[in-house]
Amino acid sequence: MWIDTHCHLDAHEFGADAHGVARRAAANGVSMIVIPAIERGNFAIVAELAKTVPNASYALGIHPLLVPNARDEDLLALRQAVEVAMRDPNFVGVGEVGLDFFVPMLCEPAMRDKQERFFREQLRIARDFDLPVLVHVRRSQDQVLKNLRQIRTPCGIAHAFNGSFQQAQNFIDLGFHLGFGGAMTFTRALQIRRLAAGLPLESIVLETDAPDISPAWVHPARNSPEHLPAIGGALAELRGISEDEVRQATWRNAIAAIPRLAHLLPA
Repeated sequence: MWIDTHCHLDAHEFGADAHGVARRAAANGVSMIVIPAIERGNFAIVAELAKTVPNASYALGIHPLLVPNARDEDLLALRQAVEVAMRDPNFVGVGEVGLDFFVPMLCEPAMRDKQERFFREQLRIARDFDLPVLVHVRRSQDQVLKNLRQIRTPCGIAHAFNGSFQQAQNFIDLGFHLGFGGAMTFTRALQIRRLAAGLPLESIVLETDAPDISPAWVHPARNSPEHLPAIGGALAELRGISEDEVRQATWRNAIAAIPRLAHLLPA
């Protein structure tokens, strides 16, 4: 069985089909879908979706792309929501949080500062509740690493990793796993494919980031957790190992990266 460690199942692209998508994913061997929140306005939505979808769990956080319109009160609301969610067996971590220095508007000095302030406070929340973080690291690997060294969380995932081997090792040294998905299925994605083939298998988890980052055979159509097993097969091909070896390893890795998943999954 497979674990999709990052899927925005609540996204409007899925609409009324979210439950159907999850059922089809389960039929295709996906035992768990982790749904990260992106803003205060969807905290309750992802929690309810995880409650009603048998093979789903959720995380709470404020995405860096949503930081421009976020307010300081949202950070307080997040801390309060996490405190309550600790009693919910479907709740597994803090995310999606992080830094994004790809979008030009987010690179302006004032917005970089706000992003980092929100990221640091969310890391403190994860630290205080002993939770993993699902971290967005688009063109921000070194800045994210700096903050992770200063505010240590127990574990987590560098989502959609696309840095250097040295940066990858720095995340691993901090107890993090690295998320790989549809991007590595494109032959032109040379660096991501080198990383997927060359990094220690015990440091890799699989994700779809659905409805985004569709694999090559789906692009440009909507991505779905249904495609995770085929993405795992692509990783197996890149590494020259069996699909079953990838499935078992990434299952173990996902539980190590997100420990609260363990009680939600079959032994």
